[in-house]
Amino acid sequence: MKKLFFPLLIAFFVLSALAHYLHWNTVAQFVISAVTIVFVAGFLGKATEAVAHYAGQRLGGFLNATFGNAAELIIAIFLVKEGLFDMVKASLTGSIIGNLLLVLGASALAGGLKFKEQKFNIHLAGQNASLMLLGVIALFIPAVFVKSEHLSQGDTMTLSVTVAAVLIIAYIGWLVYSMVTHKSLLEDHADTQADHGETAAWSKGQSILFLVIATVMVAFVSEWLVGTLHTFTDQYGMSELFVGAFIVAIVGNAAEHSAAVMLALKNKIGAAVEIAVGSSLQIALFVAPVLIFVSLMFGNPMNILFTTVEIAAIGVAVLIATSISRDGATTWYEGKLLLLVYIVLGVAFFFV
Repeated sequence: MKKLFFPLLIAFFVLSALAHYLHWNTVAQFVISAVTIVFVAGFLGKATEAVAHYAGQRLGGFLNATFGNAAELIIAIFLVKEGLFDMVKASLTGSIIGNLLLVLGASALAGGLKFKEQKFNIHLAGQNASLMLLGVIALFIPAVFVKSEHLSQGDTMTLSVTVAAVLIIAYIGWLVYSMVTHKSLLEDHADTQADHGETAAWSKGQSILFLVIATVMVAFVSEWLVGTLHTFTDQYGMSELFVGAFIVAIVGNAAEHSAAVMLALKNKIGAAVEIAVGSSLQIALFVAPVLIFVSLMFGNPMNILFTTVEIAAIGVAVLIATSISRDGATTWYEGKLLLLVYIVLGVAFFFV
């Protein structure tokens, strides 16, 4: 099967491209793209694991999250250009809660069923918790002040730009803190490292190259797959909020999800946590604020006001994820709790 993996990956990717650009039947496009995303996810998982072998679990997970969010950022920029602000905010909300609940939950559950307890850097867990709370505060304050004090559109945009700038500064500071000044404090220690006992499938250069290629493939296949969903949503009468927050977010991040689970199954929970939590932080502290400035460049300003439902969902996700991950260890039961909260939110969003 291993020998057939790459030929099948290429074959399905080409087939998916043909189905999209030749405008095949929507159901056929959906099925082919869904199968393709499984192979692409496997490729991304292998590339991430190889990079993590050389760079460590944390940097490997960070690169995976960054490349995955870069593709999502590009798609969001096109949506902003078209003025589809509600869909953009819903998809950002979905990415944050999806990573914190679905990805982290599935990783902890899968890894916990194989290993009794999985540990990662406790200092990193504490810093992640603080940053997640900062993201919630930054979304909560503008919504409350604008709605309660009835701020003008101009003041609302000024507040949005200020908050966006603060979040970007906070994220850049976090990168300097975690990657430069306090790198040794946050790296994997002996008690949290997985026992590799294995050699990497590719060289360091090949691993990085394949990670980039896999990410590009993810971007294309995700966009093709998401494009077919509108027909299904119209047919079954689903709301734009539910589609953006759950359907688009799950499909668009499918490869990241599976990569994190694959790493957890190999007792590399540090990389899985970095993909899940690190990706959420990147969305909240960098991607969302950048989109505010991008909208200004297009001359069609987008504010940072999320709906009450979206803020509540993000707040709940951060609360349970912080409670579970702050001790620097995960078990299968904690993973199950995260998934149950995700199911509750999914059902609630469906009826909005």
